[in-house]
Amino acid sequence: MPHKIGFVVVSSSGHEDGFSARELMIHAPTVSGWRSPRFCQFPQEIVLQMVERCRIRKLQLLAHQYLISSKVEFYISDSLPEYFMPYQAERFRRLGYVSLCDNEKTGCKARELKSVYVDAVGQFLKLVLHQNHANKYNVYNQVALVAINIIGDPADFSDESNIASRKKLIDHYIGHNSEDPALEGTCTGKSDYISPLDDLAFDMYQDPEVAQIIRRLDERKREAVQEEHYDYAKKLKQAIADLQKVGERLGRYEVEKRRAAEEEDYDLAKEKQQQMAQFRSRVYEQLQLHSLLDAELMRRPLALPLQPLVRSGSPRHQQPARSPPQGDRVTENRPAEPFLPDQLSAQPPDASPQHRTADQSPPAPHPRLRTRLEALPYDERPLPAVHKPPGVAAVEPEKSDAEVSEAPRGGAAGEPEPLTEKALREASAAVDVLGETLVAGAYSRTWSHREAALLALHKRLMEAPVGTPKEDLRGLLRAAVFLIRRAIRDIVTPVFQASLKLLKMVITQYIPKHKLGKLETMHCVERTIPVLLTRTGDSSARLRVVASNFIQEMALFKEVKSLQMIPSYLVQPLKANAPTHLATSRMELLARLLKDLGTEGSGFTVDDVMKFAVGALEHRVYEVRETAVRVILDMYEQHRAPVLDYLPPDDCAARRNVLYKTLFEGFAKIEGRPTDAEVRAQKKAATEEAEKRKKEEIKVLQGQLAALTETQAGVVVEDKGSQAMKAEKPDAQRREAAPPKAPEVADDHCLDNLCIFCGERSDSFTDEGLDLHYWRHCLMLTRCDHCRQVVEIASLTEHLLTECDRKDGFGQCFRCSEAVLKDELPSHVRAKDCSPAKPEKLANRCPLCHENFAPGEEAWKAHLMGPAGCAMNLRRTHVLRRAPAPTPGRSPAVTKSGTSAKVGSKIPTPRGGLSKISSRTYTKR
Repeated sequence: MPHKIGFVVVSSSGHEDGFSARELMIHAPTVSGWRSPRFCQFPQEIVLQMVERCRIRKLQLLAHQYLISSKVEFYISDSLPEYFMPYQAERFRRLGYVSLCDNEKTGCKARELKSVYVDAVGQFLKLVLHQNHANKYNVYNQVALVAINIIGDPADFSDESNIASRKKLIDHYIGHNSEDPALEGTCTGKSDYISPLDDLAFDMYQDPEVAQIIRRLDERKREAVQEEHYDYAKKLKQAIADLQKVGERLGRYEVEKRRAAEEEDYDLAKEKQQQMAQFRSRVYEQLQLHSLLDAELMRRPLALPLQPLVRSGSPRHQQPARSPPQGDRVTENRPAEPFLPDQLSAQPPDASPQHRTADQSPPAPHPRLRTRLEALPYDERPLPAVHKPPGVAAVEPEKSDAEVSEAPRGGAAGEPEPLTEKALREASAAVDVLGETLVAGAYSRTWSHREAALLALHKRLMEAPVGTPKEDLRGLLRAAVFLIRRAIRDIVTPVFQASLKLLKMVITQYIPKHKLGKLETMHCVERTIPVLLTRTGDSSARLRVVASNFIQEMALFKEVKSLQMIPSYLVQPLKANAPTHLATSRMELLARLLKDLGTEGSGFTVDDVMKFAVGALEHRVYEVRETAVRVILDMYEQHRAPVLDYLPPDDCAARRNVLYKTLFEGFAKIEGRPTDAEVRAQKKAATEEAEKRKKEEIKVLQGQLAALTETQAGVVVEDKGSQAMKAEKPDAQRREAAPPKAPEVADDHCLDNLCIFCGERSDSFTDEGLDLHYWRHCLMLTRCDHCRQVVEIASLTEHLLTECDRKDGFGQCFRCSEAVLKDELPSHVRAKDCSPAKPEKLANRCPLCHENFAPGEEAWKAHLMGPAGCAMNLRRTHVLRRAPAPTPGRSPAVTKSGTSAKVGSKIPTPRGGLSKISSRTYTKR
């Protein structure tokens, strides 16, 4: 039975002061555990050495509440004398990894207990901790582990020779059925049962002394059940339940006492100490009152080395059991070694259990093992391993509990036992064709007989003569398929492999050789594929791989491929409660077969595969979801548009789901389009470039305005000088005063009554007149239909993508470069009706008529204001009716004191009628 395995820490990458990795060897409510150095390099490693070579069944990690590693990897090795050398790293074999929660939901106030079920053999275990989760409490980027627990069996005892199996064999001889449903889930019902007392949660919340008492009571309870002292067992059960509550309370008291001592509140610490002592005394007095434990055991000082626990299933140690109350006395001497069948038959029938075991003594433990055990804390000490006695060989590899509990009921050595009545009824058709001897071998409880029966059937089918009547051949085939289907369910690897070998021969050789036709091939596939798919979810990784590989190979058989049957089984929807291994294997198998067979004439259709894959995106297992994403991307690479019909639209709501975001970005890469991240980077670069140009233009304009200001100041000075000379020479003053005023009038006429966008000048262009002109009539401007801002037509696309209030609802077509509503973008891209845009240096692109024309600012005026210009510019028709347009292609420039302003430049309006809110964007105020 798997139990707690002791270990020592042999190395670690480092630790913070006071938080050594050796803290992991102790399990108690007050332990601090291991903590990495501050600002350490990742990954961090911890290497553990178990007290002996073990078969690990379960690993448990108790993470810190906020110093949390994002991922922990597990490696195992049999021997590592120079484990710390870099070139020795390949000695470790990777088992896998687990991801730890970032603990944000609990506010970093709870600890995550992660349990991992494995099946690996070794003596050295390496943990690799990766980068920490970031949170406000972890200011030094550290990772930590509070506790580690290893549960397993000694490696010397595999499933075929463990003690529980041998006990079940004995139970069968003496008429005791260990498969009783009442024992289901208990240590006597399953050899792989793990006691809750070995769980890490038990030790981390229990007072160590009370935990020891609970374990001893649990052992005595199991002994009482085996001896059928049920009243005593009931009393022990109730005592264990009460003691667990006591241990948890004492554990809380201990934590509070430690905290008070750290805060130097010694009065509170002393109060907690006295409270613990009084509470413990009352509990122990109750136990003594009911005569459940010896007094010396309850008051054993914790500082003394504690004896290792002995379980009821351990054959090495005799445990002196305390006598129960009168009337429910328990046998004091327990068997040191379970009886083998020959030992049982050699005893007199009236011999008592005490007499048969009185002379047996437990073997002494190995000196080195004893030294290791004494150096370990009590809770970390492993159970002693049971070594195989010489002369007792393993009967079957990889036996199940059911097989071990059932011994042959008859038949000579080397021959299978006769069929039971139930088996005869079930296999009557096969017995009629193959004979009872061969079928009895296939039904035998001994795996070697089952394997021999399949091999004999294989030989018989291979040697069947060609001229045999079809009916006899079909009968032989149906009987073989019946036995193959049964053998595929067998948990013994040689039997399972023999069934696959026989099935392959039947499909690829027997049926074609005798020309039995597709109907018989269909029968073989229909009867065996469901069972094979079930085996892909087996707990044994080796059997899962063998089953998956055979299904893939079978689907590629030319006899099976033409039937297109296997794909229909693979695309059946996954059940929400499907086992993890089964769902993962099924998804991986589908992905592999899609690459091998494709969707043309293979049985896979786009509809079936996409429905299955989209459903798998919601599965609870990460590996299944990840494989589903890979399948959908492969399908999109082949079929494009039909795949999109099964997915939600590419919008903000869908992209909140990480899987859909990954899919849409994968689609973009397949099509050669930039992903959202790349588009955002391009937009950011374009915005920064526009801001840079804007600042440069403003700087130039400021220089121009400064020059104008200096010119105006010079005119004023000249005006004052002319007024001083006027009194002396009136005639000269009239001749000289007029010329200096000419530039000022010209300057006023230059900036007033002029539209800086279209170049039109009008006496009606006052403050309010210019506002009205910009808002309704200017041919170079338009109003955004979504935010009602006035923008230049040349920058309408940029406005919709980066500045508009509804910019999140627009996307850019990679072909025409224009802004399109995201809801219409997929259909717009699929239609391919838009004309491709040319680079900006080669042509401008009108967002109104969607045509390309000559590059440059002057070309915009010609396109938007000319008689043969943009037909979609609705303002142009009104202006042409109202007044003739200015000559296209020429930009009116206004000059004053050597300074010019170009139409279309970002010059602020002189009267302030419009306020500039963004690049090329204006709003009426």
